[in-house]
Amino acid sequence: MRASLHGRKIAFLVAPEGAEQSELTGPWEAVREAGGTPRLVSTRRGRVQAFEHLDRAGTFPVDDTLGEVVAADFDALVLPGGVVSPDLLRLDPDAVSFTRDFFTEGRPVAAICHAPWLLVEAGVVHGRTLTSWPSVCTDVTNAGGTWIDQEVVVDCDGPNVLVTSRRPGDLKAFQDALVDEFAHQTGSRD
Repeated sequence: MRASLHGRKIAFLVAPEGAEQSELTGPWEAVREAGGTPRLVSTRRGRVQAFEHLDRAGTFPVDDTLGEVVAADFDALVLPGGVVSPDLLRLDPDAVSFTRDFFTEGRPVAAICHAPWLLVEAGVVHGRTLTSWPSVCTDVTNAGGTWIDQEVVVDCDGPNVLVTSRRPGDLKAFQDALVDEFAHQTGSRD
């Protein structure tokens, strides 16, 4: 039987453009299929422009903006990758703070591809083991994390559970791990 996320609200944080579409839509559907409520959070209202590698793909409506919501409004956080979105978010103090608060409050986080750039900026990878797109390895290591080349890594050696993956080809393993961990680590917010 698949883990249930019934009653759980999951934030998906992306910049107004540049999120890798498959890394947004795959986990989004996995959360929905498990009974959770995904919410698209961004730095401004409107729609976000997703990409398939370097090409524009679909657009998606923003549910909540940073400043309107806080980490405590959600049970967990998903950080889709893509090159542009994580790079823009790590320059936004509200995005950095929002992300850091999930760690401070012990709420589970899942990040894929280039998304660990935001984790590095938030100062939350020291002492953690994670994976990412290979070009992020030096950033993770320099921030005190341990980088390994594995399709999915679940790290429990911190204030929260951290699930990471390398690339779109790892999505099945990433989605399975995040649903299982989010179901195990979060409680219903009744």
